[in-house]
Amino acid sequence: MNKVINEFLNEVNRRNSHEPEFMQAVSEVASTVLPYIVSKKIYHGKNILLRMVEPERVIMFRVPWVDDSGEIRVNRGYRVEMNSAIGPYKGGLRFHKSVNLSILKFLAFEQVFKNALTTLPMGGGKGGSDFDPKDKSDAEVMRFCQSFMTELFRHIGPNRDIPAGDIGVGGREIGFLFGQYKKLKNEFTGVLTGKGVSWGGSLIRPEATGYGTVYFAQNMLERVGDNLENKQVLISGSGNVAQYAAEKCIMLNAKVLTLSDSSGFIHDPDGIDIEKLNYVMKIKNVERQRISKYADKYSQAKYYHNQKPWSIPCHVALPCATENEITESNAKELILNGCFCVSEGANMPSTPTAIKHFHQAKVFYAPGKASNAGGVAVSGLEMAQNSLRYNWTREEVDLRLKKIMKDIHDSCIVYGKQKNYVNYEKGANIAGFVKVADAMLAQGVV
Repeated sequence: MNKVINEFLNEVNRRNSHEPEFMQAVSEVASTVLPYIVSKKIYHGKNILLRMVEPERVIMFRVPWVDDSGEIRVNRGYRVEMNSAIGPYKGGLRFHKSVNLSILKFLAFEQVFKNALTTLPMGGGKGGSDFDPKDKSDAEVMRFCQSFMTELFRHIGPNRDIPAGDIGVGGREIGFLFGQYKKLKNEFTGVLTGKGVSWGGSLIRPEATGYGTVYFAQNMLERVGDNLENKQVLISGSGNVAQYAAEKCIMLNAKVLTLSDSSGFIHDPDGIDIEKLNYVMKIKNVERQRISKYADKYSQAKYYHNQKPWSIPCHVALPCATENEITESNAKELILNGCFCVSEGANMPSTPTAIKHFHQAKVFYAPGKASNAGGVAVSGLEMAQNSLRYNWTREEVDLRLKKIMKDIHDSCIVYGKQKNYVNYEKGANIAGFVKVADAMLAQGVV
């Protein structure tokens, strides 16, 4: 079996050797899915996984825009349309200086599995730009978004490709992008998700990824007769996902100890309550300040510059920042300090060696393609509401989100249950693969 896996990875690497993030994502999936393919005669000779790792379409374009001083700037824009076997392409747009084709292909590939796990009819895609909204004025962000959409609009549509937000793309950016799309197409359609509630958005959409990550952790613990009450929780990040993961943890009576950003992390031994979280939302969402400001206000909290929170003793870890933030040494330290549950709110935040240690220690480990699928799940619900021209209540959307996360958890168990342990990584990969692969087989060679 190792020979089969290595031959497959060598073939993929031949075409993508300059894309390390993408190869990491493919390797993680191949190690669990290829043994399943070999055991199922229906998939023999079809090269299904090889077809799945090749995007159906990659669009790359120039994005010129004018800054506040009148200088013309140029960024690069992308859209990776990975797989449409079960529905139109669906996935976020990321605006960050680190964006390149490797990162977007890895995110699009993960999105294919994630969307399949939700059971909603959505294919996988991802896009974005190396434009960084940080320290840009609203007018500069608007001009960039309008230029970006002036090219992107010809490649997307409510039945073709439906982008959403991601890192660097929040409500402000979605508004500017949608406004330009509406102007260019002269129509009001549900072509973007993450919109404002008053103009086609869904309640619970901002909270969905963070809430879903916590719901998945709760499902893992409930399977063994436990829950999040009184558990000490480490959260990385302080953006949208981290904020609402913290909020849901507080609602479930867990004790949130940390939040972070790219400059470092804060540790509050007394726990972050709703009042403190509201302050975090103010400094991050309104003032756009560093998380270190939290420690200036709350004297019991300590700020650790240029460090990650994984050295603090805890029961549950929710990595909600970025890829590869939990290394092998971080995983060892988490396990040593009592962590027994990891639910990923970010995409691929744990390195392969970190994941290996989680499995060896029998930690409840949920990969992002399963545990952070809540965001795209509610995006799918937003699409449904747009089609119906109807808005569900907050309670209705939250109940649907909760059920979707429970269904994802249960499908992971079907394919990942082993003796005395559930390998959620294996379960998520195979469950997602089966749905997409069966659709691809039914549709022939396309």
